[in-house]
Amino acid sequence: MSNPAVVSLDEIREAASRIDVVDAVRRSFIAYSNGKSVVPPVGELLFDGPPGDVHIKYGYILNDDIYLVKIASGFPENGRLGLPASDGLMLVFDRRTGELRTILLDRGYLTNLRTAAAGAVVASVLAPRVVRRIGILGTGVQGRMQLELLRGRVDCTDVLAWSRTEAGALRYRREMNGLGFKIETTTDPDEIASTCNLIVAATPSCKPLILAGSIQKGTHITAVGSDTPEKHEIDPEILRRAEIVVADSLEQSRERGEIHRAERDGGFDRKRVVELGHVLQDATLRRTGDDQITVADLTGVAVQDIVIAKAVSAALTNQAGTSPQGTGKD
Repeated sequence: MSNPAVVSLDEIREAASRIDVVDAVRRSFIAYSNGKSVVPPVGELLFDGPPGDVHIKYGYILNDDIYLVKIASGFPENGRLGLPASDGLMLVFDRRTGELRTILLDRGYLTNLRTAAAGAVVASVLAPRVVRRIGILGTGVQGRMQLELLRGRVDCTDVLAWSRTEAGALRYRREMNGLGFKIETTTDPDEIASTCNLIVAATPSCKPLILAGSIQKGTHITAVGSDTPEKHEIDPEILRRAEIVVADSLEQSRERGEIHRAERDGGFDRKRVVELGHVLQDATLRRTGDDQITVADLTGVAVQDIVIAKAVSAALTNQAGTSPQGTGKD
């Protein structure tokens, strides 16, 4: 049995730059909704003092040659220690033998990348026909990556980003202005709701930041931050009013995310929810009018991790001409 390849973050970033992550994630949702994958329930650890969470996601795509186990953590107060808020790794195994092939020391990068790619996939089928202004809730890594992957896919460069702090807002403007966007920032989330018609919520908030009374007609919201039962970014009334509500996973939405909260609070019929993989295949399930409010609740599905890990591994193999021979150095 050969030793597994250990691939560093720098190597992973370079390989990821050579693949179409948005298309890979799009195909993963279709496979998932068509019953072509095996994805068990999420393993989860939740912490207090300081707050944090660890997710263990795993599974495989039918007739594929690998299976994947991923561990990803989020500790939002790490910034006080000068540490990144997220960390993690992915383990790629041979499905036929169980042999560990590759250790991807991505430090949470691939999880962030596939989440941002999912936002771009959703925008391709649910964004308003005319996007007047993009609203980004959260100025952390995900708030940056979501906007980066919308570039060139949504015909709008006017952006308003919300941050809890002026320091976070300043950092976001400095980092994102050079990418071709006109960036403004605010510390009032209601300004996002009242002026933007394509909104991405990417925070670890446990209380609603976007309220139903402030949302404009025709707005689309992609919520990516609510990946535990406690996290909660948007007013449940928005989901009750929305004409279209989409989940990346109907099964996961029963126990986590915005759909879970809206159903728990009452007055929301989950029979209205459609799964993203079906929306991608059936245009009749998408937005049909300029005044429709639409919501996508993305809790993160292991099938996304499987396809991006395999694509990165293939890119490394193609570059080297053999199996990836990572150095393990970041």
